Amino acid sequence: MFSALRRRLGRPSDDDADDPFKESTSTLTKSRRPPNTAFRQQRLKAWQPILVPRVVLPLLLLVALICVPIGIGFVFATYSIEKLEINYGKCADLASSSFADVPSKYVDYHFSGGKSSTVQWKKTINETDTVCTIQFDVPGDIHGPLYLYYKLTNFYQNHRKYVESYDWKQLRGNAVPYDDVSSDCSPMRYRDDKIVYPCGLVANSMFNDSFSSLTSSSGSEYEFSAKGIAWKSDLSLYKRTKYNTSDIVPPLNWIEKYPDGYSDEDLDSLAEDERFMNWMKTAALPSFMKLYGKSSDVLAKGTYTMDIVMRYEVSIFGGTKSVIVSTSSVLGGRHFSLGICYLVVGGLSVLFMLVFLIKHVFTRKQTDHAFLEGLAGQEREVL
Repeated sequence: MFSALRRRLGRPSDDDADDPFKESTSTLTKSRRPPNTAFRQQRLKAWQPILVPRVVLPLLLLVALICVPIGIGFVFATYSIEKLEINYGKCADLASSSFADVPSKYVDYHFSGGKSSTVQWKKTINETDTVCTIQFDVPGDIHGPLYLYYKLTNFYQNHRKYVESYDWKQLRGNAVPYDDVSSDCSPMRYRDDKIVYPCGLVANSMFNDSFSSLTSSSGSEYEFSAKGIAWKSDLSLYKRTKYNTSDIVPPLNWIEKYPDGYSDEDLDSLAEDERFMNWMKTAALPSFMKLYGKSSDVLAKGTYTMDIVMRYEVSIFGGTKSVIVSTSSVLGGRHFSLGICYLVVGGLSVLFMLVFLIKHVFTRKQTDHAFLEGLAGQEREVL
């Protein structure tokens, strides 16, 4: 009995004391006890606000006063962007050999002052390519910088096997041996018993439609530069390869660009190709835009044409391709999502503030005796 009492009190019994190999219960209990600190014993000081009307209502008002002006500013900045987007993927099927209006569902534009634009297209078929010529009006001068994008839809660059299909050592300029080329590049590692450079699905599927400069009705050209369109952090990542031209071949879908293989000049230009760098930066969503060129000059009012050599097939993945000429703002392109989100949060704050205010002002009096008598009557009926 005394042994049991000692165990309950945490003291060693006589039997336990005689056993040199058995650790005392008090020692075990003490060793498992967390340190006596405010954090481990959950004694930290805390502050829990009491959500009363005089606290909640000013807080909701403050959120509204912050979010609504920011949302209005973002929407206004986005609305001021001038943009022309033309889906030219059906040009080969719908356009004729002379200019005709592009169906309105393939055109999206916004110019300052709400001015409209007429967009037409025609196609020309030569021995190797189909050329889509787009003609459009610029209703007023557009001040730079002006950006040229291409847009693809339903293209999943974020697929796990696709996004990993490259050899970073190759892109860094290293002459990776034949047997050491990354297996992630399969099935675009080798071709004709030579190393594919750059290997992988990402490089092989690079967008290869080409856009000419804009030509005005007077014959002057508005050119977009391919320099300065990649992230500065990417420029230092790509180096000229140390491969010999005899050891490598271009990816399969690059044959039209390099029909006779690489030359030394080609390898130099590839290491500085910012359009290639932009393509290798895979997109997170299936619809995305990639920067193709930019210009700081003013695009004068007038009629312009652009020739697009159509090589990139989008029907195989059920997508579309578009060309976009656009200005920008501090938020980037013409996307209203961020501004709308701020306005929604601000609007909901105002709505909840009004609901809580009405509920607080017109609340039922807690000492209404008629209500208490009604409750008493209900209790008697239940009994």
